[in-house]
Amino acid sequence: MSTTITPLHPAGPFPPGLLPPLAPAPAEQAGPGARRRHAALAVLSAFAALLLLLALAFHGYVAWVIAHPYVPALTSNPLAAKGLAYDDVAFPSKSGRTTVHGWYIPAAASGGGAPATLAAAGAEGGPAAAKAAAVPASDRTVVFSHGYGANREETWVPMYDLAELMHGLHYNVFMFDYGYASSGVRTPATGGREESQQLLAAVQYARSQGAGEVVVWGFSMGAGTALQAALQTDASDRIDAMLLDSLFLPTGDSLYSNVQQYLKDLPRYPSVPLIKWMLPFFTGVHLDSLPVRQVLHTPYPMPVFIMHGTDDAIASVSTAKRIAADQQNALSRSWVVQGGKHELLFKTRPKEYIQRAALFLSQVDASYKTAKEADAGKVA
Repeated sequence: MSTTITPLHPAGPFPPGLLPPLAPAPAEQAGPGARRRHAALAVLSAFAALLLLLALAFHGYVAWVIAHPYVPALTSNPLAAKGLAYDDVAFPSKSGRTTVHGWYIPAAASGGGAPATLAAAGAEGGPAAAKAAAVPASDRTVVFSHGYGANREETWVPMYDLAELMHGLHYNVFMFDYGYASSGVRTPATGGREESQQLLAAVQYARSQGAGEVVVWGFSMGAGTALQAALQTDASDRIDAMLLDSLFLPTGDSLYSNVQQYLKDLPRYPSVPLIKWMLPFFTGVHLDSLPVRQVLHTPYPMPVFIMHGTDDAIASVSTAKRIAADQQNALSRSWVVQGGKHELLFKTRPKEYIQRAALFLSQVDASYKTAKEADAGKVA
């Protein structure tokens, strides 16, 4: 008997005809229609990615411009503009992160003009004259807090005219630049976070020069910064009163309305979320972390005079009215100027503006003196 052995297929004991071929089957070739669809999808994906990149770059640029506003250089000084003697000063902000540069304009001594600086007093009359000049002629100081996108001159307010007015009312005057407008090293605008520290340092400087009564006069963002600063004061930087002209608070709504002044067709969404998300990369501050809600609901202990125009397209008059309504100090008040535009209230009603401001300041001063005399009586 003979035996025939049939070799097994490597895949197992199956007849070769029932097994798949050992070689791979050729891949199915895509038709022309499928290739076109794939190409179109790739082009659309690349185009969408490009649009996204452009949108991010555009909103990043807008955020950068907000953090670094264009501010022109100083063009004059108090002596050249109004014949007011002044000193150039510089000192650290209260936080120590930035440097404040400003002009200190001492009140003129009764009965005549003063040398241009304390150094000049020493040069003209020797040590005795310098010592006499170092004694403040007034213990009242107004600190001007300028608006966003401007410097201490803020010509449209107009700041030099107000400085001259306050000097004539026998106040010391301090004019300074916020970091984003600094005549030294410029720093990003932070919506009031670091600016409030710069303002408090300015108040401290005024007190170091002998001021017992310090009034902050703020404009636009400088007024909003004053409200933020007043939440953080202590004995060394106490603010005795505030005048707030066209006050502006940094919120998503105010951010959008201001950007729209230049980009009218910019959609609110996704522009506002994107800009708010990108701002911290340039400023280190999240917009939502600013104490806006606290400002809106705080009855400040010091007298507050809020002035706002009905035609203000940058800062809502409703916000000004809301803050004014919460004030409880007997000397606090508000003035809504019909037809008044942003930071142009002085130019709209110059005579009434001066009268109202002077009346408020005189009442603040009388109250301060009464309290000072009462404190002196307690000590005696």
